[in-house]
Amino acid sequence: MVEHDDTPTYEEITYEVDDPVATITLDRPAQLNAWTQRMAAEVRHAVHRAEADPAVVGIILTGAGRAFCAGADMGNLTALTEGGDLDEAPAALAVAPDPDQPADFAGEYTYLLGTSKPILAAINGAVAGMAVPIALCCDLRFMADDAVFLTAFAQRGLVAEWGISWLLGRLAGPAVAMDLLISSRKIRGPEAAALGVVNASMPGDELLDHCRGYIADLAERCSPASIATMKRQVQSQMNQGLGAADAEAYKLMLQSFTQPDFKEGVSSFLQKRPPSFARLGDR
Repeated sequence: MVEHDDTPTYEEITYEVDDPVATITLDRPAQLNAWTQRMAAEVRHAVHRAEADPAVVGIILTGAGRAFCAGADMGNLTALTEGGDLDEAPAALAVAPDPDQPADFAGEYTYLLGTSKPILAAINGAVAGMAVPIALCCDLRFMADDAVFLTAFAQRGLVAEWGISWLLGRLAGPAVAMDLLISSRKIRGPEAAALGVVNASMPGDELLDHCRGYIADLAERCSPASIATMKRQVQSQMNQGLGAADAEAYKLMLQSFTQPDFKEGVSSFLQKRPPSFARLGDR
C-alpha cells in the first residue's frame, strides 16, 4: 500500500495502490455510487496520482456495494430541472489540464482515454445513465454476470450524453448502439459481452481478481512505454484513414527501435528470461 499524506482527503471514493495496481472505488454505496461533481473531481485527481506513480502499471475503476454507478445523483438532476446549480467540487481537487493533450481526450470523461496507463472498469453492479460513458471511456471493461447495463437517457427526456453515441457505436456497432440508446432496455453481463460492449462477463466474486491479474500480467511481461504508445495509437487512429494510421505507426516503430525497452525485450527473449521494463512515473 502506498500512502500519500500530502493529498486532499477523498470523501466519495477510495484510492489504494498495491504494486502494480491502483484501485479507485466509487464509495457512496447507500446511493448506489451516484455520480456527483465532487466524485468526478476525486476520480480525476486519483487518476492523475496513479499516472505519476511508478508503482502503478494499470488502474481499476470499480464501485462499492451493489452498484458500479447508478448514474447522476438525483439531487443534481432535481436541481437542474428547477434551474438550480450542481454540487461543487473543492478547489484543492482541481487537476491542471495537460496542454499537450489532444482535444479529443480533454473532455469531462474522455481524459480517461488519454491517460498513459490502461484503465480497467470492473463493473460489479448496475451501470446506468452517465456512468455508461464513464465506463466506456475506460480501456477495457469486465462485468459481473448479474450486473445491469442501462443507458436510461431516453427514459429521462435526455439525449446521448458525454460522447456515448460515438463510444458505443464504435465498440459495438451502430445498430447495437441505436438499440441500447433508444430503447433504454436493460442488459446483463453475458449479453453485454456478446454484443461487444464489455470484454468479458464473469461471476461477480471473480471480477476484481481477474482485473488485478490482468494488470499483474502486463507488469510482468509488457513494456509500460509500449502500452502507453499503443493506447494512444488505438484511440487516436480510429478517425484516421488506413494510410495515415500506417504512416504514423511506421514513424513510431522507428522511434521504438532506439528505446531501451526494445533492447530489453529482445535480450530477455534471447536469454529466455522475464523482461525487466522501466515503469512510467512522473512526466
